[in-house]
Parts: sequence; C-alpha cells; structure tokens
Amino acid sequence: MERINTDRMSGFIKFLAVVAIIGAVNWGLIGFFNWNLVDAIFGGGAREQTSALARLIYALVGLAGVALALVFPWQRKVLVGGPTGIGIERRVDVRP
Repeated sequence: MERINTDRMSGFIKFLAVVAIIGAVNWGLIGFFNWNLVDAIFGGGAREQTSALARLIYALVGLAGVALALVFPWQRKVLVGGPTGIGIERRVDVRP
C-alpha cells in the first residue's frame, strides 16, 4: 500500500478549512445583514426575505467560521536534525 504524502494531505486539509471558513463567513453575512457576498461577487438572484430563526442560524454558522479561522492550527511541526532522524521539533508559520 502506498503512503500518503502528508505535506500534500495537510495542504488539502488547509484548503478545505479555508473554503469552509469563507462559506461560514458568507452565511454569517446573510444572518447578520441579509447580504450574500457570493451573489455580490459572482452575480445572483434577487434578495430574498428569510425568517428570523433562519437568520439566527446563519449568524451562528458565521461566528463558528470566524472562530475556526482564529483557532485552526495553521502551523506545522518541522523536525530539524541530521540524517539519523534525531532532532528538535519547532513550529513553522505556514499561514496562507
């Protein structure tokens, strides 16, 4: 069985997190201001009325996206050492 490249997988997970954060922030904008960022950028349908409960849920999803953006582990561990594999772990900033 072939090993999965962890750097590639880590990059893919971070890409998915960025997409989820953007989606959550868009839902938050809909919840708080009844404004759809995706429709504004790419063109979209008419502005629709939503219920107060739906807007509350959208707002909560938006806040969760902002919280995820703040606490997501954007850093990765790098092993610094010789060819023996014995070394010191340190954190390296890899923010997009």
